[in-house]
Amino acid sequence: MNIDELRNRIESEITSLKTFEDVKKVKASLLGRKGLFSEYLDGLKLLDRDEKKIFGKEINLLKMHAESRLKELESFYLEEEKRKKEALDKIDITMPGKIPLLGKKHPITQTLEEIIRIFTSLGFSVAEGPDIEQEYYNFEALNIPKDHPARDMQDTFYIKSDIVLRTHTSPVQIRTMESQLPPVKIIAPGSVYRCDNDISHTPMFHQVEGLMVDKRVRFSDLKGILSIFIREIFGENTPLRFRPSYFPFTEPSAEVDIGCVICEGDGCRVCKETGWLEILGSGMVHPQVLRIVGYDPEEVSGFAFGMGVERIAMLKFGIDDIRQFYYNDIRFLSQF
Repeated sequence: MNIDELRNRIESEITSLKTFEDVKKVKASLLGRKGLFSEYLDGLKLLDRDEKKIFGKEINLLKMHAESRLKELESFYLEEEKRKKEALDKIDITMPGKIPLLGKKHPITQTLEEIIRIFTSLGFSVAEGPDIEQEYYNFEALNIPKDHPARDMQDTFYIKSDIVLRTHTSPVQIRTMESQLPPVKIIAPGSVYRCDNDISHTPMFHQVEGLMVDKRVRFSDLKGILSIFIREIFGENTPLRFRPSYFPFTEPSAEVDIGCVICEGDGCRVCKETGWLEILGSGMVHPQVLRIVGYDPEEVSGFAFGMGVERIAMLKFGIDDIRQFYYNDIRFLSQF
């Protein structure tokens, strides 16, 4: 049994230590249950009685020496790691502070809340309905039967043959009228879905639709409400016009245009040199829709309108690509 070899190996192992992790590894390899000292002590079995005393004493002295050295190094490196950690955690009061990023409402949310605020101030209440809708409420109840050409105007996501992702929030109007008698005065904000994706369309977008049904509701009431809304959201001096149009659930129907916010009516690429921008659709509720929900068109009348929230936001903020709203680019969103 070579004690000098053991002593040299211990010294070599200990002097090579540079970190706390190194100390732990060498401690295990020397003093562990299957470590180097265990091997040497097991080897004493092969020696005679006198040799056991001599070598046993030498091995135990070396083991005590190794334990002492390793304990010192363990304390030293633990303290060193603690100092390093404290140095990293130390606050340098001379350095400029880090200003945390503050969250903001998405421009779509800002616009939607403003639209809701305007209409609720005019006496409208907010109604909601399911995003996954029966085909009946999305089409048939709105005077759009299965063979109606207006079905081609809306590229629809079908879940089942008679279940769709709603293409507009108009089904909320039908559900509301089915559940209560006139008067009805609601807006229906929410997400809608169509198979479309380009600079002015996304597969999911937001709409706010409005409905008012009561005795003697006239087209002039519709014009008055929408005129107030346009001037509230775009400014008091915003020019607007009502232009004849067609929707299967309203008759007569009208598109509402505003003076181009980009060129102020002079004509530009955005308004296609017309000086006008289409902003929303509207009209008097079709008598057939009133009959479907159980109302008597001889007794009551109503108007409805609908607008895309993204469209309003694009015009308010001067954005020319609707997809910017959904890229989640902090540089873009932080401007609003």
